[in-house]
Parts: sequence; C-alpha cells; structure tokens
Amino acid sequence: MNFVTLNNGLKMPQLGFGVWQVKDDEATAAVTAAIEAGYRSIDTAMIYGNEEGVGKAIKESNVPREELFITTKVWNSDQGYESTIQAFDLSLEKLGLDYIDLYLIHWPTPEYDTYVETFKAMEKLYHEGKVKAIGVCNFEIEHLERLLNECEVKPVLNQIECHPYLAQNELKEFCAKHDIFVEAWSPLDQGGEVLQDDVIINLAESHRKTPAQVVLRWHLQNNSIVIPKSVTPSRIQENIDVFDFELSSQEMDQINGINRNRRKGPNPNDFNKR
Repeated sequence: MNFVTLNNGLKMPQLGFGVWQVKDDEATAAVTAAIEAGYRSIDTAMIYGNEEGVGKAIKESNVPREELFITTKVWNSDQGYESTIQAFDLSLEKLGLDYIDLYLIHWPTPEYDTYVETFKAMEKLYHEGKVKAIGVCNFEIEHLERLLNECEVKPVLNQIECHPYLAQNELKEFCAKHDIFVEAWSPLDQGGEVLQDDVIINLAESHRKTPAQVVLRWHLQNNSIVIPKSVTPSRIQENIDVFDFELSSQEMDQINGINRNRRKGPNPNDFNKR
C-alpha cells in the first residue's frame, strides 16, 4: 500500500474502499472482504445509509482501530453549523467509533450557501480532536477559494468525480497549488466506457493486467487518492493488486489523451438536492 501525507501531517492510504450504493446489510460483508484483502481506508457517508454496516465490519475485524482510516460525510440537508455537529455525532454513533479520521462536506450546494458555516463547524470538531482531518467533496475552484479565504483550516482533500474521460486537469492543478489532495470517486467511470476504450484495453494486455487495474494505476501515478467500490470479493482483490507494475510516461500520456471532460454524475454548481 502507498500512503500520502495530507497537509496537516496525517498519513492516509492512497487506495481505499468505497461503499456508495452498497446496502447496509451488504456493507458488513463487503468491508470485511476489503479489510481481509488489505484495504485500510474505508469511505462511507451519512446519505449512503450503511454506516452501521461499515461500523460492524470495523468492530468485527482483528485490525487495530489506529491502523484503519475511516471517512464519512455530512449530507446536504444537514449543512449549517449546529446541524453539522449533530450529524457528525450521529455518524459517530452509527459507526460505533470514538473518532473519525476524515470528515467531508458531501456537496457545496451553492444555492443554499451554507458550506462555509458547515466547514467552520467541522473546524470545531477538528480542534476538539473528534476528527483527525477535514475536507470537501465535489467542490469547484470558486468554492475552494471561499473556504481558503474565509476559514482557518485548509481542506486536506477534495473528493471529486475523476476518471480518464473526466481528467479534471484544471481543478487538479488548483488543488496541487494549494496542497489539497484530489481523491477520485467513480474512478473507473462506474465500470462504463472507459474500461472498453482501446487505449486502456491495449495497455492492459501489454501489462497482463485488467483494464480496471490500468485505470487505477493511472490515478495513483497522477498522485490522486482513489476509492474503487465493489461487493464482489474477486474484484475487491483485483482493485488492490495495482502496486506491482508501473505505467511509463508515454503510457500515461496515452491515457491522458482520451479525456473527454464528460461527467457521469451531476455538475456541482447545479446539484442542490437536500
């Protein structure tokens, strides 16, 4: 496993396990399989409705708590100072934990303009030691600039939709300039066209790897954190077996060349669901 050092000095596994769209009663088995395969970073969220299942797997694992890195998120309807504190306490209770490693704002929901006060509540949780690091998801440059100007603590990362068809180059450059890591959700284009792209397939064949492994390797070599999701044990294992090969600079350029700036998910400026 590779580790990255966040801007507050906290170390985080560069490859983690996501549980978006995993039902609560399936989450325990999926997270258990992931931990057994070697994952130590687990990414969930209040809105996923599976924090209890994730917590059960953590409790039943033989891995010491300090070796696990647990992320969860505050949902849009809970944004605001006091409601964020309450939402955090509920997530902590559902997960059955004493602290969270990383707490994120799930979406900026610009229509409601509450993400600054939400982040200030997270700063309080951070200063109290209830969370080891705080960050955001789906923030565009203008949202990040407001936090940098109006808040005390710099976000450690920005979790965004990112894959070879949505390379997010401008946003990545901004984050790198401000020492904010990019963490990719939907890193495999949700198993979509990217994995059928001729460039990816040819590279997979030449490295004797799967298309998914090639794409995950591209993320890692771009210095991104990545959280592939699966409930299939063989795929869970496959997704972590990406540390025994390397893409050349020419191969990286080939993948960079297939960017289409095409989203699968919503545009953060338009997504204001609560």
